[in-house]
Amino acid sequence: MGERIAHIAERVVDAVGRRQRLDDAAVVDLACGTGSAAVAAAARGARVTGVDLTPELIGLAAQRAPHITWTVGDAADTGLPPGSFDAAVSNMGIIFVEPVSQVAEIVRLLKPEGVLAFSSWVRAPSNPLFDPVIAVLGAPAAVGFSPDQWGDDALVADRLTPHFTDLQFERDDHRWEFPSVSAALDWLQNESPMHVATFARAGAARQELADAFAAALQQHAEPSGVVAFSSPYVVVSAVYRAS
Repeated sequence: MGERIAHIAERVVDAVGRRQRLDDAAVVDLACGTGSAAVAAAARGARVTGVDLTPELIGLAAQRAPHITWTVGDAADTGLPPGSFDAAVSNMGIIFVEPVSQVAEIVRLLKPEGVLAFSSWVRAPSNPLFDPVIAVLGAPAAVGFSPDQWGDDALVADRLTPHFTDLQFERDDHRWEFPSVSAALDWLQNESPMHVATFARAGAARQELADAFAAALQQHAEPSGVVAFSSPYVVVSAVYRAS
């Protein structure tokens, strides 16, 4: 998924760059996946550390950008030194982490006046990349949060304003495009980490889930066979106000 949404990572890093110089800044990319935000920050002169819980993704990131420091770890409990980063970034990553512990870790890691910038999907009436999961496997067990809550301005403000100031929200749409329904299914089953994990836990319902995805995606197929649709997202940025 990282390469498909790499342009959003650029916008996340842009949000930091509008608030402070990135050249020689210490930046941490939390729940970094294959490191699109980390790579974007490093390209602008930042000294970057990328953290992700999945060793395979960190391995891919290290192959892609060996000049960046990559660490396997929990984005909400990194073990990195406190107050050591000028900015914390994440591209569709920290939204999957329990929010109270995640915000606390970001606060711990940032220097005073440090910048937080991240992206989140915004809830939409229909989502062919998620609706089939609910239809086949049911709603996930209640855990008190969902990733797209970070796309709700009011809820984000509630979570961040105790520690951050000057919140900014930049909204846009991401266009998904696949050569065909079968190509989209292949990506879901073999490349998108979240979907690969979902298929793994589907067990005996794996084929039913694949069929549901195929039906949902077919609704967005053009006469040429290309599958295309848009998903809304937001880039959030704020400045850490040390108490």
